Amino acid sequence: MLDDRTTVDVRFPAAGPVPVEELIGRRAGTLRVGDERIREFLAGFGRRLLRPALARRHPELGSLGFFLRPSELGRTVEGLGREHVRVPRGLVFHIPPANVDTVFVYSWALSALMGNRNVVRLSPRAGAVAEAIVETLHESLDGADPAVAATQRIISYDRSDAVTAALSAACDLRVVWGGDGAVREIRRHPLAPHARDLTFPDRSSFAVVRAAAWLCAPRAARVTVAEGFVNDTYWFDQAACSSPRTVFWVGAEGDCEAARADFTDHVARVVTARGWGVDAAMAVEKRVSTYGLAADGLAESVEFRGNALASVRLSAAAAAPRRWLGAGTFAHARLAALPELVALVERRDQTMTHFGFGAAELEELARELAGRGVDRMVPVGSALSFHRVWDGVDLPAEFTRLVTVIR
Repeated sequence: MLDDRTTVDVRFPAAGPVPVEELIGRRAGTLRVGDERIREFLAGFGRRLLRPALARRHPELGSLGFFLRPSELGRTVEGLGREHVRVPRGLVFHIPPANVDTVFVYSWALSALMGNRNVVRLSPRAGAVAEAIVETLHESLDGADPAVAATQRIISYDRSDAVTAALSAACDLRVVWGGDGAVREIRRHPLAPHARDLTFPDRSSFAVVRAAAWLCAPRAARVTVAEGFVNDTYWFDQAACSSPRTVFWVGAEGDCEAARADFTDHVARVVTARGWGVDAAMAVEKRVSTYGLAADGLAESVEFRGNALASVRLSAAAAAPRRWLGAGTFAHARLAALPELVALVERRDQTMTHFGFGAAELEELARELAGRGVDRMVPVGSALSFHRVWDGVDLPAEFTRLVTVIR
């Protein structure tokens, strides 16, 4: 009889309930860094994610499919360098968040591409996007090399210290995505002495727009940027770590006010056209959060465009909130010049989406920040575009070990 406390549901390849000891003790095939069998499987999986019917139903899967195209997989492997012999790290245990359904695929795919055996814990409460991913993975097994099914596992289990502890003790690398509390909770379970953690805790993000550039941009360009901003924020109810919560407007006061108002109009039209909405409970939460900022003296004004869009004018740029205020809630603040951001950035700040700035300005800002915060500077519309370097971490490098060979 199976013990529910130490049993996991193997979702991929589908195997049903399995004792965690059996999962850990299985003998799997051997993979190499950049293994062609894994590359072919991932490329085929990516092509299936790009099928029009699936991409229309779950647009975020289109970005994932694009990330898994053969040319990108090839660049990832080629970018590792040849100074040492790179080998897989071993068994990698992934614990992704429940609120961003696609993030586990990026982490798992790069780890598998580096030749690792992987166990991914998928929450039993995962949504429709995660279910579509698992279904597409099973489709992709047709014709795939048996090494894929032998070395890769996606499992589900309810909260179980026994299972998490067993997998933590057995792995060579543990990858934890989630809030600070989730990271601390997982770290209660010790790793083997040689193993290590790779953590992606609470992060916050913001957008920066040069007001004069927005006002001078053609209408078509402003529509495109507004559409990109909506993609950055509404796909995951603004809960993704890279989704901006504050928009900093850079320039003269009059320009910033005019640009902010026009920008909000454009965003509102996109939201309406796409039919984005929030339920009554979220609408109430947004009002509590925004009026709470006003009550605390942090907001000068609050404006609602229906339930789906809320704009808060901050009393000072330093009041930029890091906490989630509710889906479709954006704080706005003015800066006279881009370098003023240096004093405002915190270590938890991850992605800065931008419009109207040149490469030299952005690179100088990165140097001035000097690691204080901001790990990504990307154009508006690219906040959710995953890259092999994430949170300042080169993931393919983390998923491998270096062997020095001297003759």
